[in-house]
This record gives sequence, C-alpha cells and structure tokens, in this order.
Amino acid sequence: MKIKLSSYGRYSGNYGTNSLKVTINSLTLFFSYETIVAFQDGENALKVIHNQWGATTGKHLNFIDGGCKSNRLSEKEFTEELEKTLRAHNLEMQ
Repeated sequence: MKIKLSSYGRYSGNYGTNSLKVTINSLTLFFSYETIVAFQDGENALKVIHNQWGATTGKHLNFIDGGCKSNRLSEKEFTEELEKTLRAHNLEMQ
C-alpha cells in the first residue's frame, strides 16, 4: 500500500495543515480541517461536496475544483459516493 500526505493549495505556515490531501494507492481524499470534502479514485471524476460550512472551507473547495460549484454534490449524494468508494478500497469512515 502506498500512502502520501500533502497540502493542497498555496498556503503557508500552519494553515496548510487544514487543507490536507491524503493519497492511498489510486484514491485521493481532500480534507478541510478534519472533514473529507472531496475525493477522486483513479480515472473517475472528482467528487466535491456542496459547501455547508463557511468561507474557509469554501476557499478550500474552490481550490480543489476551480470554483465549479454546479458540479458539487449534496451531502447525501456525496456521502453515498464516498462510502461506496471507501468500501471498494477496503476502507471505512469513522
């Protein structure tokens, strides 16, 4: 298993720790603080949740998807897709 941790965006200092990108083999999970807000599995399309938090997470989401808000998923759709994808990788949400 190959795991890589990095920050997405162009953040300096401690702020970058709130925009974590975790790659596990072909699966990439994007976090805003401690919440998964986007993911991509190999060649499949990027899945991004609709912002329901605040301005900072909104900036994170805009950086991840380039501000393409029309493609963002509802919380229900996003959670269903995420759970399905995690199961396919023998992972689960806690």
